[in-house]
Amino acid sequence: MIKGIGNDIVEVARLEKSLTRDAFKEKVFSQAEIQYCEQSSAGVQSYAGKFAAKEAFFKALGTGWRGQIELFEVEVINDELGKPHIHLSSSSKVALGEWGLCTFHVAISHAAGLAIAHVVAEKNENDGDAE
Repeated sequence: MIKGIGNDIVEVARLEKSLTRDAFKEKVFSQAEIQYCEQSSAGVQSYAGKFAAKEAFFKALGTGWRGQIELFEVEVINDELGKPHIHLSSSSKVALGEWGLCTFHVAISHAAGLAIAHVVAEKNENDGDAE
């Protein structure tokens, strides 16, 4: 059952300015995300796509980011084929309550200085694992 849908769009140049500050990078992105983006040929666009996905994630919840969990605790991790997935830390699953029992489907695109992401939250009927 669909519980929520969120989308977000990010200007790559605007995020690039923020990324010059290490404190911003470490506040928003996990070490795994930083490593992925730094090694990616898309570079800043990868960061922008992951940032858009985090924003879309909170919009799918219907709450927006309210500081209950840290942004880096909501990881946007790519599988071996490059498909993005939302991975929640244990503490973020607790903070999200029933939302931690959802599967989050993610789509990210970037081109011409923009990155866009969509997240669909689907209620898990049979298990308590979130992706």
